[in-house]
Amino acid sequence: MLEIVDINCDMGEAFGRWRVGDTEDAALMGLISSANVATGFHAGDPNLMNETVQLAAEHGVEVGAHPGYNDLQGFGRRKINGTAKELINDVVYQVGALREFARRHGVRLQHVKPHGALYMEMAANPELSQIFVTYMRTVAADTFIFCMGKSATHLAAHEAGHPVVREFYADRDYDDSGSIVFTRDTGRLDPVAIARKVVRACKEGRVKTVAGGDIDIEFESICFHSDTLGALDIARNMREALTAEGIRIAPVSKILTS
Repeated sequence: MLEIVDINCDMGEAFGRWRVGDTEDAALMGLISSANVATGFHAGDPNLMNETVQLAAEHGVEVGAHPGYNDLQGFGRRKINGTAKELINDVVYQVGALREFARRHGVRLQHVKPHGALYMEMAANPELSQIFVTYMRTVAADTFIFCMGKSATHLAAHEAGHPVVREFYADRDYDDSGSIVFTRDTGRLDPVAIARKVVRACKEGRVKTVAGGDIDIEFESICFHSDTLGALDIARNMREALTAEGIRIAPVSKILTS
């Protein structure tokens, strides 16, 4: 049973006047411990990146870069073909931008978590994962990588000795392989059912799959998405259910380095 866990959320996922979801980031900040801040390619812009990092700093929430495919129209949830080196250069560009905003507000970059279709491609692509981990080892050796436990990303980070955090997805389904089922639109989910799912994963290390099976799951951080409809209710129910079970919430920088 997990006695302490991180809650992370994808944030800053707007662009100019364009918005997604029905929940403002400010309403979620007090309920999470780590924020994955969009870095301008799938969502986000300089003003919003600055605002989101400042908001996180004010709430004591740790900051991570959330780089994605260069795909504002598709919200980074469509695969874009490119060489591994080209894609990693896009990641370098985005992480560098977010890190400067973090420095501006006196906070460090706790983690890097690829977004959407890039996250899924990296999970299945050993070459891309290897180049990504090598980049992280070179410029951010103490910065966590967030990824699925059963992924090429996790394997590459583990083999390189790089700090890595496995995620459990509260608002996504799992298949029998332990991978999340990629979707562009989940609709409105039941926050009470999600809270039960999360508590069971923490206490029993198990989760139901879309095929009706029951698999083992190991993780250090729970992820949900700010663009999921009803994200605020999801966050509140999840946090209240965890607290009621005696499970504390803290950023991974405190959990894994204490």
